[in-house]
Amino acid sequence: MDPIRNPYAPGAGQRPPELAGRDEQLRAFDVVLERVARGRPERSIVLTGLRGVGKTVLLNALRSAAVRADWGTGKLEARPDQRLRRPLSAALHVAVRELGHPNAESVNQVLGTIKAFALRDAAPGAKLRDRWSPGIDVPATKGRADSGDIEIDLVELLADVGGLAADLGRGVGVFIDEMQDLGPDDVSALCAACHEISQSGLPLIVVGAGLPHLPAVLSASKSYSERLFRYSRIDRLDRAAADLALVSPARDESAGFTPEALEEMYAVTAGYPYFIQAYGKVAWDVAPGTPITLDDIRVASPEAESELAIGFFGSRYERATPAEREYLRAMADAASDEGVGEAGEERSDNDGEDTAYRDAESVATSAVATRLDRKPQSLSPARDALLKKGLIYSGERGRIAFTVPHFGRYLRANA
Repeated sequence: MDPIRNPYAPGAGQRPPELAGRDEQLRAFDVVLERVARGRPERSIVLTGLRGVGKTVLLNALRSAAVRADWGTGKLEARPDQRLRRPLSAALHVAVRELGHPNAESVNQVLGTIKAFALRDAAPGAKLRDRWSPGIDVPATKGRADSGDIEIDLVELLADVGGLAADLGRGVGVFIDEMQDLGPDDVSALCAACHEISQSGLPLIVVGAGLPHLPAVLSASKSYSERLFRYSRIDRLDRAAADLALVSPARDESAGFTPEALEEMYAVTAGYPYFIQAYGKVAWDVAPGTPITLDDIRVASPEAESELAIGFFGSRYERATPAEREYLRAMADAASDEGVGEAGEERSDNDGEDTAYRDAESVATSAVATRLDRKPQSLSPARDALLKKGLIYSGERGRIAFTVPHFGRYLRANA
């Protein structure tokens, strides 16, 4: 098969040629856009799921839908080592520019508020080299979003930006990736601001994406966050959607798959969108012609697994220290001991457990300690470091899981 015409795209956050299995979320968001623009009440949105299920791709697709609806949009990616003021200021600057409000005085007033909010990122009395100033050519507004209290300032900032959009009968969307990495103060302030904006009826919503424990992070910050956001869990694709993700791009290139090849592809990828793109790309390259057959998939699988072992799994494993790697390997072995299937099949003794949690091979922290013959308290530093690095998460008290599907299988086979 011609590698130049290969349609599959296994990239981080890269939109696949066929965004299969996400029609429900896209349709629901179109309704949200229209309702907010008409002044109807709507909640902000939070997308959660394991790595590799396409949260970032969907987040970008939702932002594109907002742009098509003539909204102002801005996007940022949260990082554990960065406070919210700088990236949010830059995102809102973009959103205001996209709105294209015709009244220059109104626009400059809001830009001045954004600048005032951003300038408070530096501590009072900070040296000039430590001060960061956004590329906004208007004076910072005095007495607006500049108190230094992130909760007060964020409410005032979003109110001003939302008011600008309301003048035009449109909306503003703030899109936040890796939302679980926001600091505690920033999470609390964001929840409070969304609550205030919702009550005031301003056309501004936040759309966040993060790991499965993001709802717990928000709930720990503000108890009302459970009612503040509309949560949507992004999971692996069912068989029909997974087949569509492979067949549709191939059809556009006058190619196809045999039924046996599609069945094998679902078996090896378990329906995870990133794996579908990774295996699909290699299968296309190794197949001598169309249709792609079961034998082609079997030939392609070792190469695809090797690429995933280096780029998808290995790069994450390399971020861990020796003590943290020991903890990860013990997690993988403990998951195997507890009978968690390689593709995340449901355990017979835990019928109510979250699907994503099973797929990530969740284990009891006590089981990890037993595997290492250590006291659980002595393992807290390694566990906490892995949580901060986003390699594991805790979906329920006393249990932990990998944020990456099939990571346990990779560790048992390679580490």
